[in-house]
Amino acid sequence: MADYKQYLDQLLLATAENGATDLHISPGHFPIMRVDSRLIQIAGTQILDPETVNGVVLELVGPEKQDRFLAEKELDFAYGYAGKYRFRVNTYHTRGGVAAALRLIPNEIRTIEELNLPPIVKIFSRLSQGFVLVVGPNGHGKSTTLASIVDLINKERAEKIVTIEDPIEYIFTPNKSIIDQREIYQDTFSFHKAIRSTFRQNVNVILVGEMRDYETMSAAVTVAETGHLVLASLHTNSASQTIERIIDSFPPNQQAQVRNQLANTISGVISQRLIQRVRGGLIPAVEVMIATTAVRTLIRDNRPRQLDLVIETGQDVGMIPLDRSLVDLVRRKEISIERAEFYSSNPMELRNQLK
Repeated sequence: MADYKQYLDQLLLATAENGATDLHISPGHFPIMRVDSRLIQIAGTQILDPETVNGVVLELVGPEKQDRFLAEKELDFAYGYAGKYRFRVNTYHTRGGVAAALRLIPNEIRTIEELNLPPIVKIFSRLSQGFVLVVGPNGHGKSTTLASIVDLINKERAEKIVTIEDPIEYIFTPNKSIIDQREIYQDTFSFHKAIRSTFRQNVNVILVGEMRDYETMSAAVTVAETGHLVLASLHTNSASQTIERIIDSFPPNQQAQVRNQLANTISGVISQRLIQRVRGGLIPAVEVMIATTAVRTLIRDNRPRQLDLVIETGQDVGMIPLDRSLVDLVRRKEISIERAEFYSSNPMELRNQLK
């Protein structure tokens, strides 16, 4: 196949027109898209040979990034198609060849209501300072939720907002706020350097696309401690696991200090899963932890595992346990009991709640 650009365009268009969230290009497989969490072969395509995949992936990467991709073996970047579709791309090597996974980024930033998130999430957009984390597995809407919160700030308040992303996903249109979006490697060399430079940028709100390492976590906690509102994502499964993960990422001699910093700065944790709806599409199940005095005390005293109980008993202040969210979705006939059990940390208790 000679015209790799034309073939790539066909795959991207099929992904967008079929309402898919992802496109997978890998040697020895058909081109596959993910629709409502299911992997589906793109109609009319054949199994991809290594030469075709190599041509398509190098077309994606472009000549300016090819050397870095070949040297580093994987690469994250954004790719625009036809002036109206935008993809987050990860290219990588597999068994001596290359492959790519592409996530379609919607053009419109949807509101909290449109995303079917609980209204309590809006309180995090109205904070002047603090540390708000959106967590969950890969592909479960963390970036979309963060974008919705940032855009709500943009519509309601005049603030200086800086986003630090790898790559830039949603493109914000300034409304009341000034928004600068910085991409790793293109606009800055690392998350932690970009976070530290915000001290000189007269910033109010900072979005950290992903906290991957100790340096980024340390910089994020520090900047939240100095009167900024920091929004960030992390690959963890719950609020309690998130606090443990952050503290454990620090050297033992610094963990007592970071517990105090977290206890003072944490505002809330949103943990979410995107679940297949009975009638098609996806809907989020959400755990919400709000930083009450009890939450801060448990963090300071190094008892993060007891946070689950505080969330369970804190529903009067707006906290939401994940199982309660799942039960609510089942009762509303949005998701099946089987799906709810799959995502529940305690399926037996969930069934009892549904009786």
